[in-house]
Amino acid sequence: METLLSILTGLLFALGVYLLLRRSLVQVLLGIMFLSHAANLVIFVSGGLRRDRAPMIAEDGTVPAAGYADPLPQALILTAIVISFGLLAFALALVMRAQSRLGTDDVEELTREDAA
Repeated sequence: METLLSILTGLLFALGVYLLLRRSLVQVLLGIMFLSHAANLVIFVSGGLRRDRAPMIAEDGTVPAAGYADPLPQALILTAIVISFGLLAFALALVMRAQSRLGTDDVEELTREDAA
């Protein structure tokens, strides 16, 4: 399962970088979204994947026994999802406002208008 998620992470990173290099602001925004999803998958895989046991600590212990998934990366991912959703919603509002006001979402045209 880790191998499949590692391949998926690599594909998401590649797609995100490809979209970041496009001229449309909407595609750049999608590239940022794919990069954030790929980063979340990297954190998720780093914690280990276990389906058969929950990350519980025994009553007399201070750390989970060997073979359990680490719950900290899962908590970090939940926080990252909320933050990335807020960032993408704000960026989408900015892109929509720029497109309605300037009539284009092409990055090169926006920089030419800014210089003029």
